[in-house]
Amino acid sequence: MFLRIAAAAALALAFIVPAAAQSAPTPENTLVLETNKGTVEIALRPDLAPNHVERIKQLARDGFYDGVVFHRVIDNFMAQTGDPTGTGTGGSDYPDLKAEFTPTPYERGTVGMARAQSPDSANSQFFIMFNRVDSLDGKYTVFGEVIDGMDVVDSIKKGSRSANGQVSDPDRIESAYIAADR
Repeated sequence: MFLRIAAAAALALAFIVPAAAQSAPTPENTLVLETNKGTVEIALRPDLAPNHVERIKQLARDGFYDGVVFHRVIDNFMAQTGDPTGTGTGGSDYPDLKAEFTPTPYERGTVGMARAQSPDSANSQFFIMFNRVDSLDGKYTVFGEVIDGMDVVDSIKKGSRSANGQVSDPDRIESAYIAADR
């Protein structure tokens, strides 16, 4: 009887624990951000957003994120980066991506794609969550989760709430790469 209960509990947990937490991410699906504050490792989730993961990997391999600032950082909400102009209006030369929304919750450490009003306007900008924000669930594409360095994310300079999180003298990504490439 005990074994059946234990097996049932283990099976139930398999559906609760996110896929990336069930097994270690592969180097091919690990994005490393070397920032001026330290290193952040992100497990990419091609099971949730294959096209967004491919874009992030392509941009990292192109060196696109090297030197890019965290231009919008709101305390207890998120840190946003990925705009080479540092204004929140820029992106890559690649075409925008179609949404890959899932019911995956936006928890602390979740990494999602920023977009304009259109659901199909994600390009290069992304954000890392400081806390759970359920109003984003199913409305922005989740493509990864921080697996190491959340303390570094917490230390990123915050912007002013009155200025929608815009940061003066912002922290930056010095180098972004896929772990398999090093």
